[in-house]
Order: sequence, then C-alpha cells, then structure tokens
Amino acid sequence: MRLTANTLLLVLGIILGTSALPGQANQPSEKQLEKWLKRFPEADANGDGVLTAEEAKAYRGEARANPKAMRSSREMNFHPGWDTGEFPDSAVYKKSPEEILSIYKNGPKARGAQSTSDALSFQKPTDGGMRIVGVGHSFMAPAYRTLPLITRAAGFEQPLCLHTSGGATGSARYKWEQENGIHQFDGKPVPKLLAAISNYEWEAWLSGPYHGDRPEFYTCWIDFCLKYNPDMKFYISDAWPQLYQLGVIYGLKDNPDSDDFFTNEVLDKMNNEIRQRYFSLIGSALRERSRNVFIIPTSDAITEAAKMFNKGKLPGVEGIHKVVGGKDRSIWRDVTGHLGPGFDRLEGYVFYATLYGKSPELITEPVEFADGPGYPGKELDKVFRKIAWKAVTGHPLSGVKDENNNLIGDHLE
Repeated sequence: MRLTANTLLLVLGIILGTSALPGQANQPSEKQLEKWLKRFPEADANGDGVLTAEEAKAYRGEARANPKAMRSSREMNFHPGWDTGEFPDSAVYKKSPEEILSIYKNGPKARGAQSTSDALSFQKPTDGGMRIVGVGHSFMAPAYRTLPLITRAAGFEQPLCLHTSGGATGSARYKWEQENGIHQFDGKPVPKLLAAISNYEWEAWLSGPYHGDRPEFYTCWIDFCLKYNPDMKFYISDAWPQLYQLGVIYGLKDNPDSDDFFTNEVLDKMNNEIRQRYFSLIGSALRERSRNVFIIPTSDAITEAAKMFNKGKLPGVEGIHKVVGGKDRSIWRDVTGHLGPGFDRLEGYVFYATLYGKSPELITEPVEFADGPGYPGKELDKVFRKIAWKAVTGHPLSGVKDENNNLIGDHLE
C-alpha cells in the first residue's frame, strides 16, 4: 500500500503521539519503539538500530513540517527563503564568535553528538589526525561510528564534533536552518557547529547528501568555515544506489523479484546516475568557493561490493538487498537503503582512505569493531579494505591518487 501524505501524517500521529501506554505520560514503551522502528527505519536518527522516544518525536515533527518529503524523500519542498539568495539579519552566522558561542551555551543543546565527548574544540593533533566538524543523517552514521575505531587502530585518535539527525533533518540544508534559527526554525537557533567553527580551529568539514540538494545548501557552510579556518577541506559523501532509482532509470513501479535483477550493468547504471549528480554539484558553485572540496566515494565502494558479490567474492554475505532477496546478511537492509550488517566497516574504510590518503590495508593493528562473533570475518574485512582503496583512488573528485600502487596517496609523497 502506498501512503498518501495525509495518511502518513495520520499514522504517525497515532503511533508516535497517542498510543503510549496508560500512566506513561505519552512516553512509548521499548516494545512500541521496536515496532515503530520496523515500520519507519528512517526515524532512527543515528542509525544505531535503536529508536528512542526523542528520535520518534523528531521524526513526527519532520513529517508535520514536510509531509511530502516523508512520503517520498525525492519530493522535497524547501523554504522559499532559499530562493532569495539572502538570509535574515537574525541568522546566527552573522553574529560575532563570542555571541554565537553564548547563544549555543545558553540555549537548547544539539541532538546527535556521536563523539566520545561533546567537545566543541580539540588541541591540534600531533599524531596525524584532522579535527573534523560534520553534519549528517543515518547514511553517515555507520562511518561516524567506525571511523574513530579505524583511526585508533591506525595509531591516532579522531577528533569529531557532530550535529546529526535522521533523514532530511540531518542534511546540510536543514542543519544550516536549525543552527541559524532561520526559516522553519525562526528564532530558535541551535548553533553547535557554528560555535565550534567560529571559535576554534578545524581541518575539515563533512556532510552527507540528500535529495534535491542545491549548491547553496553547501556554499553557506563553506563560506562560513573559510572565514574562520581558511585552510579547511570539505568532504561530501555521495551515499550509494537506492531502490527508487529503478523507477527513474527503468520505469519500474515495484521492486524486482530477486537479487538476480542486480546485474553489474544495472549496478553501474545506478552508480553512474549518482556520479553525474554529484559531479554537477561539486563542479559548479562549490569548487568556485574552494578547490578543497572533495567527494567521499561511498557509492563507488558499495557498487563494487555488490559486483564482488555477483562474482562470489564477498565471504559470508548472503544477498544484495534484503527487501528483494530476503537475506539478513545483505548489502542493503531496508527500503530506504540503509546498509546491512558489517558494511559500516566498508563505509568507515572509505572515509578513512579519503580523509587520510592511505589504504586501510596498511593498518596492522586489529580494529575493535562491535560486531558479533564470526561475521564479518577476517577475509571479508580484507576485501572491504581493498574495495575502499580502489573506490577512493579511482574517483576523480576524491583528491587521492596512487599511481605507483604503494597504497599511499601520491599527494602525501
């Protein structure tokens, strides 16, 4: 059944607002939250597989604000303020660093902090790490979890200051509105990253993609970062193929009958559609703002993994898409397109290789991933590392090349 926007809002209103157990003051039980997570996996803001009452409430709020987007994440309605080319005088980014920091410290705290501490600053690393600020949604969450584990095994800690949420609420556009207290957040700013960027030193800014992205959703962040940290680098993950593309490319109205549909040709077409979209985005206004704008090529990596599965070279992986083939150990696990078990490793390796210009194959110490015993195994982990380096060095906008095949980016030598 396809839900209309109004029907979706009604369902969300019932299950997220009025179905709490008696005596719980509208606080849902763990069992209810588990049930809702299965029905609305995109509500899991940090992608940890556990839906909290706060995440459910935030998801309901987004549905109220933008019902069309929640029905079909490809149909986005943006605040008309984005069409004016200007932001209100009340926008927080226009204030002094001291004022921005005061607004954040004295206002509601940001959701989505995923670093070991919620620090707004870090000492300059002496171990090779970059200080990173980032926004993102549940497609970014796997790498935000695993990147610090990978860098620790590589011999250094990863300083992170994040402001994340699920779905559209984790996009660069949404976070700019929320942090500045403009448009849908008029007068209610939560300037976590604005405070961090304007008051302290950083080497990189990260973001994930979202449907309907425009250059201005990113250039606002780039301009602000460069004002206070002129040497910053900017990285945008391009995500990976999703089922909705089958309707765009092939005109399919229903999902395929089996994983056999995902031939290498189909996978390449889906990936190429994503590539062209982000070539266009990066090659326009973003590169005009800074030459230090790069793609984290997760789409190339996940596509390569699917092609490796077709060759029978992904040890322990049982399928390509759980929604299509029904296998738990699949590359994709739900309609939205979240990654299946174990593939948070691959995404983390792609982030590491892009950011630090070194293949994860060079890491000799064990990475302490929080996986269950037996899967992913050591052999699959080795394949993931090779795929990550191939994807990063093969993408023209990653900023990393390895012409002499020594597993170290040429720009580091």
